[in-house]
Amino acid sequence: MMDQGFVHQIAGYSLTTAEILYRLPDHPKLLQSYIWQDYDMAPRFPRLTDFLDFWDANLEGPLYRVRVAHKKLISPTEFSFVEGELCMH
Repeated sequence: MMDQGFVHQIAGYSLTTAEILYRLPDHPKLLQSYIWQDYDMAPRFPRLTDFLDFWDANLEGPLYRVRVAHKKLISPTEFSFVEGELCMH
């Protein structure tokens, strides 16, 4: 059975991390940080957008700022050519 993270990477997803700052419902002048991480497709980030829509609809803490970072984990392999060969028994 294949790892789902690997399957997502093959399909073009990349590891996405979002730092979500939101205001506390009881103390609106204070900000709280939440880290969200999942495989998502840049640049539209449909999974992150769905999560933020869920947040707006169901949670009381209003969003203040969202910072997003992503990195493709599977990239083209770098080749280096060998200039010689050493043979031993």
